[in-house]
Amino acid sequence: MRFEQAIAALRFDPSLPVWLLGALGLICALALGAAIWRGARGTVWRGLGFAVLLLWLSGPRLVEETRQTRPDIALLVIDDTASMHVGDRARIAAEARAMIETRGQALGDVEWRTIVVPEGGDGGTKLFAAIDRALGDIPRARLSAIVAVTDGQIHDIPPALPVPLHVLIPSRGEETDRRVRIVSAPGYGIVGKPVELRVAIDDLGISNPAGTARLTLRRDGEAPRVLTLPIGREMPIEVPITRAGPTVIELQAEPLAGEASGLNNRAVVTVNGVRDRLRVLLVSGEPHVGERTWRRLLKADPAVDLVHFTILRPPDKDDLTPINELSLIAFPVRELFQVKIRDFDLIILDRFSNRGLLPPVYLRNIADYVREGGALLMSAGGEFAGPLSLAQSPLGAVLPARPAGGGSGVVDGAYRPQVTALGTRHPVTANLPGWHESGPDWGHWYRTTLSGAVRGDVLMTGLDNRPLLITEHVGEGRTALLLSDQIWLWSRGHDGGGPQGELLRRVAHWLMKEPELDEERLSARVDQGQLVIERRSIAEGQPGSVTVTDPDGAKTRLPLLASGPGLAAARLPATAPGVWQVGDGTRTAYAAAGAANPLELADLRATATSVEPLARASGGGIHWLVSESGALSTPELRRTETGREASGARWIGLPRRGDHVVTGISALPLLPPALALPLILGLVVLAWRKEGA
Repeated sequence: MRFEQAIAALRFDPSLPVWLLGALGLICALALGAAIWRGARGTVWRGLGFAVLLLWLSGPRLVEETRQTRPDIALLVIDDTASMHVGDRARIAAEARAMIETRGQALGDVEWRTIVVPEGGDGGTKLFAAIDRALGDIPRARLSAIVAVTDGQIHDIPPALPVPLHVLIPSRGEETDRRVRIVSAPGYGIVGKPVELRVAIDDLGISNPAGTARLTLRRDGEAPRVLTLPIGREMPIEVPITRAGPTVIELQAEPLAGEASGLNNRAVVTVNGVRDRLRVLLVSGEPHVGERTWRRLLKADPAVDLVHFTILRPPDKDDLTPINELSLIAFPVRELFQVKIRDFDLIILDRFSNRGLLPPVYLRNIADYVREGGALLMSAGGEFAGPLSLAQSPLGAVLPARPAGGGSGVVDGAYRPQVTALGTRHPVTANLPGWHESGPDWGHWYRTTLSGAVRGDVLMTGLDNRPLLITEHVGEGRTALLLSDQIWLWSRGHDGGGPQGELLRRVAHWLMKEPELDEERLSARVDQGQLVIERRSIAEGQPGSVTVTDPDGAKTRLPLLASGPGLAAARLPATAPGVWQVGDGTRTAYAAAGAANPLELADLRATATSVEPLARASGGGIHWLVSESGALSTPELRRTETGREASGARWIGLPRRGDHVVTGISALPLLPPALALPLILGLVVLAWRKEGA
């Protein structure tokens, strides 16, 4: 509402510069002083004449302005961040907003501007940053007050404000809250060793909290482990890492009676299990041109400790060289294949034949090592099909194929290795660089070792579609058989080369049970608020569906959609923090969803602790929106004068700023020349007559 009013005021508009008018006044004062000192007659009339002259020269006039006042502006700020959705806060805030806007319109001379502060991410509630942006469009001369509806969880409180700040909190008073605080947690852990978490349970809003609280620890859905921790103290907790890949650890404290929310009673940590220095034993049965390919691949990986032996002198070789002239060390058969065999994560036999170097008992040890969880990779040449083949030894029981019967067992001829239909779904050979549906663009090989009965999975084929790469699960372990010794051609770039490094790396890591390379795998992760589910399977058929269990225990059946050969995926919004469980009836995966805004949810109390000093210093106050009876209690709005009290027990004040624009002005001279000159002349004549009398 705008209204006009007339304001009259006396103003001066001198006809002479002020300094000259002052000098003239000084001269008049000296002349008058001399007359008084001499006792001359007519001094009074002379003084009046001087006064009228100076007054006329100063230009007195009566000025009347017509002013149009402008309404004051009040800023209403609504906090809509994550903590405002705890309990009934959002509903109470909405009702309070409607009430304030209704009462504000009834005032008439106040214009209301409303802004909503949305969730701001990891930075917490930036309420005053939003206020600063809104004030960019509001003249400061018209700003009356700021009314903020918030729970008090504000993370950018300034030192001062130019107008009163009234804070309306959707609660009946100060609240309490219990939280689990992760002080430190490693991102990685060594498989087989525990990691240490430092955890604290804090009771907020309680003076001098003491006592203990139970903390429940769950690891990847295993049986819970219950600990008792003192309140407010950082405590170390050891958690074993039993497998490679992500381990999801959930910590949940028992609730505090009467606390604001149990949302931050729970915390989730993901620790990625890694193997400490993979130990690989590579035994080359004889020197050959492809031997360096294996060594170069394994030595290039800094996480691999390689032990490599090449059999340069088989037992049947006798060239009459004296023993004291031999510079070669003896092959440590017993130490490698009996004493320390289980220290190795992978054993590679490269063109190794059964020539008596390994007695049957040691070959049986290798087979037992595989069955108990070990890994064996065998790269075979012509020796695999010969009479000295390891397939004819106790080791043959764990190999994924038998040699072909009769003939030389080796076929020569140019071919490009092909990925089988099963191989396109298997993680070892899926999407190999250079592979296309129309065929590979990698280089040729020229020799294939023939195989007979095959027990494992044929992932690649060679000449005439014969098996080339075969993998198999044996007991708790795994084996792989490469029926050619010419993969080195790719490493030399022959005929364009090929992905020998990637293929051998995948085979080795699949053998060592790298979770990412499991052919039957269900995984889940939370990415930007979405639960991302992926399932890999080498089985043919429809992708099927999974059951998703959210952190509160609610179950959802979710269909999977094919995303590639052997791959299926699904997505689901993951808004609730905690551990999400995904199962397909056989496998179970876990994903950790952290709080969307850790700073915002670190303290879930409705509190005036942080913002009250600013509100009081600005002339405003704190008001709780819920009465003792539980009803909405919105304060009354009042207009106040600037400099007066702007807040009371049940009311908030909106100071009048009086900003205006001048719409008209008129001036009336109080001593016009037509009046001033005769008056001055008359006074001069009177003074002259008195002096001459």
